[in-house]
Amino acid sequence: MPHPDSPFLAVPGQPFDLSDRATVADVFESRSEAKAVAQECGEAISELAHKLYAMAGTKKGPKVLILLQGMDTSGKDGTTKALFRHTPPLNVRVKPFKAPTKPELARDYLWRVHEAVPAKGEIVVFNRSHYEDVLVVKVREFADAETIEQRYAQINDFERLLVESGTVILKFMLHISHDMQGERLRSRLENPGKRWKFNPGDLDDRALWPAFMDAYETMVRRTSTPDAPWYVIPSDDKKTRNALITQIVRKSLESMDLHYPDPGHRPGDYEI
Repeated sequence: MPHPDSPFLAVPGQPFDLSDRATVADVFESRSEAKAVAQECGEAISELAHKLYAMAGTKKGPKVLILLQGMDTSGKDGTTKALFRHTPPLNVRVKPFKAPTKPELARDYLWRVHEAVPAKGEIVVFNRSHYEDVLVVKVREFADAETIEQRYAQINDFERLLVESGTVILKFMLHISHDMQGERLRSRLENPGKRWKFNPGDLDDRALWPAFMDAYETMVRRTSTPDAPWYVIPSDDKKTRNALITQIVRKSLESMDLHYPDPGHRPGDYEI
């Protein structure tokens, strides 16, 4: 279940102003403490993920969908690494969403999303998601205002379907500042090991920062629901970001009563 008492929750039904949400958070005594928290939670997530995998064959085998949404350089890849650094890839799958292909554009915008959602016993991470269709599509005016308006309700209905079908949805907006994004983009250019990540098109989105922040604010306000609320995570500091998200995922998995099924086999039942 979503972690209800997190201070970073965008409480469903309550007013939401993105400018009230900080991109930095002084919640750990040091960056080393934050790193230790992420390490401890990552180890716990490994055990919990294995229990979830073991329950895949049960009648109510659980499913977990983690959405990571944020501006370029906000840390979607780094967050995924922190979450599952210790987890064998038995039942963890990462699905990145880039610009839709021609076959995808020929169908409704949720078609490519629905086919990627988790099966029983799986944890799926969306690196970007269907929310691109009310973010970049909105800001770039790839669809008209009436179509965008319809999509908020459609997305809420879609996520309610997933939840009612046994999927736990955890949605994280990785909230960074304009200045921090600039630092990280410059770092990509300066570091040969990161240069491959740099995309000149990212600068086009950066030039539209105010419009994107307005779109993110509306997105959170309209789609933070009791079934699938948003967490707005301060992400200027990577270690703090990782610690906060691993804590929330760990607590959410712990609340699911995950356990190893007992098939009834016992020592002495079989000759081996």
